[in-house]
Amino acid sequence: MKRPRDRPTKTCPVCGRPFQWRKKWKDVWDEVRYCSERCRRHKKSPISDRGS
Repeated sequence: MKRPRDRPTKTCPVCGRPFQWRKKWKDVWDEVRYCSERCRRHKKSPISDRGS
């Protein structure tokens, strides 16, 4: 089992925050793009378009 610091990470295109691999994503990690359901729902508003 990998230690938390050794897990792969990605950056969310909506909020810009890094997120780590989760066990529930083990079969679809290559398809995961967003860190959360909230970011997935707001996928049309990337970081540069938010204006705040």
